[in-house]
Amino acid sequence: MENLLVFAPHPDDDVIGCGGTIARCVAQGNQATIVYLTSGESGSLSYSPAELARRREEEAARAAALLGVKDLVFLHQPDGYITWSQELVESLVSIIRSRQPSMVFLPHGGEEVRDHQQCSRLVLEACKRAAGPWFPSCGKQSWSVNKVWAYEVWTPLSPYNMVVDISDFMQLKLAALRAHKSQLADIAYDDAVQGLNRYRGITSGAGRYAECFQLLKTII
Repeated sequence: MENLLVFAPHPDDDVIGCGGTIARCVAQGNQATIVYLTSGESGSLSYSPAELARRREEEAARAAALLGVKDLVFLHQPDGYITWSQELVESLVSIIRSRQPSMVFLPHGGEEVRDHQQCSRLVLEACKRAAGPWFPSCGKQSWSVNKVWAYEVWTPLSPYNMVVDISDFMQLKLAALRAHKSQLADIAYDDAVQGLNRYRGITSGAGRYAECFQLLKTII
């Protein structure tokens, strides 16, 4: 059994980047936890930040439930301003040690959105720290992650070295993404993602729809 730990800078990034893979893994009997660094409170001009944060956390919960995930963590970092800090790094290390994942998912390092870049760097650093005999405030048992998968959200991956056929889960992924109504009101992410996953499926030969990743090695 695999134990997935998915890190997303904002609610909906997880669904866009690896929602089909999450659904497929859970359907196979694996466990999953999703950690949102922010609540996406800056993602619309139609709501106050507090109201949007509440809405987006509710949307994330509905989307995750469709994918079969119940364990969600919100770290409430400022949307648009994710910053390296002792508190945040220690929170990430603590989560890795407590959940003991065999697989970690994070945005790839070449994402153009700054929050996505920061999330990638912070989680990779946390994976390294979690594996070492240091930082007892983050848990007394070290934990080494076997596999780290980097997913694409705003910026397509190039190159990639892992492809997952999500053909049987594409409609479920779209349903989960459409649960994020506050975001689709302005940008048709669902159309964009369906097109990207169809392109990935065709060009990789993996299936009708596919998600692509960079399989990274953690260096301890």
